[in-house]
Amino acid sequence: MKYILMMNAPSKGWETFMTWPKKDLQAHIKFMVEFSKKLAGQGELVSADGLDVPANAKVVRAGGNGKPVTDGIFPESKEFLAGWWIIDVESPERAYQIAAEASAAPGLGGAPLNMPIEVRQVMAGPPPDLL
Repeated sequence: MKYILMMNAPSKGWETFMTWPKKDLQAHIKFMVEFSKKLAGQGELVSADGLDVPANAKVVRAGGNGKPVTDGIFPESKEFLAGWWIIDVESPERAYQIAAEASAAPGLGGAPLNMPIEVRQVMAGPPPDLL
């Protein structure tokens, strides 16, 4: 079963993150790189990516003529999606174990962040009765 593990951060999280001491930033990034390598080595990682800062995001809608209309930067919200992993594991429980490990990525002074990681199954398609 495939699952997406979505790492969410507080809306002001990016600005706060970039003020950490360099050694803490390096420890956090090292954890994320090694974590993804470990999952890949175990055959559980499908893909993983981080996202650009919310200030660079755009909300896009189709205009009356079908052309894209942008509404400027990402709207204000309490949280933003910082990145994700797509994993292929045998059970939801394994997905939860992996999410808990990601949640404990080091923060300031090496203390675990215990950040929320949303876990959702990746569906292969719509329910057959809706096709």
